[in-house]
Amino acid sequence: MAITARAEPTTHAITVLEGDAHINAAIERATAECRHEVLTAQPGGGRSENSLNVALKRGQTVLDRGITMRTLYQHTVRHSQGTLAYAARMSQGNVQIRTLEELIDRIMIFDRTVALIPARADRKDALEIRHPGLVEYLAKVFEEQWQRATPLLEEVPYPPATNGITGVQRSIARLLIEGHVDEAIARRLGMNVRTCRAHIAKIAAALGSGSRAQLGYLIAQSGILEQDKQK
Repeated sequence: MAITARAEPTTHAITVLEGDAHINAAIERATAECRHEVLTAQPGGGRSENSLNVALKRGQTVLDRGITMRTLYQHTVRHSQGTLAYAARMSQGNVQIRTLEELIDRIMIFDRTVALIPARADRKDALEIRHPGLVEYLAKVFEEQWQRATPLLEEVPYPPATNGITGVQRSIARLLIEGHVDEAIARRLGMNVRTCRAHIAKIAAALGSGSRAQLGYLIAQSGILEQDKQK
């Protein structure tokens, strides 16, 4: 398997793309080559205005050529007016958008022949993958998450609130007792740390917890996570 740090057109199985300029060039190249289908997973909360404008321009170019698009976001984008407006404009074409509570990392797949994924946790570098087996594997991972996701215009099927604790808060509680810190929980659920901590405070108030150490014990004893086990 050949590995290269160049960003020019290549037939190599994996190309390391260093920096935004090379990543964007690879996306533009794959978009120009694409003829049938684009699959994307975009973890995190609402997108910035700049990223939405770039995505809208790129997406419209694809749609004008009759290419289908399927995009996965996290549930938290449902609270982002900018992202919802972008989704409404894009859904006028041949676009489907669904959301899931937790997503695999960022991914873009074009015609199931080329995929781009982050190469580092900070997403400063990326990998352009053209190995058929690897691309097909990533497409299967996408399809598995797509089947579990909820269409954007449908209500998320969270179980009813238990003891005043919502479905989102139960997800946070589950991650808390697994030992994750606030920053990791926020990142996994696509929300900012401040929002995450506000939810944790509500969980603590609902369960009558006076400390963070006690909160984990009360969550485990409360039975609020039993509904999630039964789903």
